[in-house]
Amino acid sequence: MTDFPSPPPVSQDRQFVLGQHLRLSVLTSADETEGRHDVSDVTLPPGAGTPLHLHTGYEERIWVVSGSLTVWAGPDTFTLRSGDFYAIKMNTPHTIKAGDDGARTLAITSPARFAELISRTGTPAHLATTETEWDMGLFQAVTEEFVTSSWARPAPPRPTSRATVSDPTGPLRAVRTTASSGRRPAQAGA
Repeated sequence: MTDFPSPPPVSQDRQFVLGQHLRLSVLTSADETEGRHDVSDVTLPPGAGTPLHLHTGYEERIWVVSGSLTVWAGPDTFTLRSGDFYAIKMNTPHTIKAGDDGARTLAITSPARFAELISRTGTPAHLATTETEWDMGLFQAVTEEFVTSSWARPAPPRPTSRATVSDPTGPLRAVRTTASSGRRPAQAGA
């Protein structure tokens, strides 16, 4: 078997933080795809999350690389783990929260917007310190410029039930679902 070289590291000018809340590396930008999509490597520390919001101009897809991430989207509530994938349709109110070990995800938006939003409102990662804060005012101003997101106060979590489902790529495991839907997020590669 041939050993292939590792890809080059993400350059410093493509790495950003939103305070202590999120670390993002832009893997593919709008400029590289003629605006069709972007791909970002996102790391959230334990317990980090987003305010309740929706996107009016793009869809968001999340693939969990490691850790866990709870997603509340429309009527659905899921805890995603390594290998799980979930698509958030346009105009769907949603919020996310990283689990006890944090979460590392690939975020794909189409058309491209998220990577630009973070690169314009975040702090370059090499300049960040433990004192770096998320500039929510700037973040809100850019989202309003895009007219693609609407931020609101998070609603309290909805009651959920525990359901055990069969994962075709692995053993049985418990997945959080809403009592009404009982659906499970699509698996990566499915």
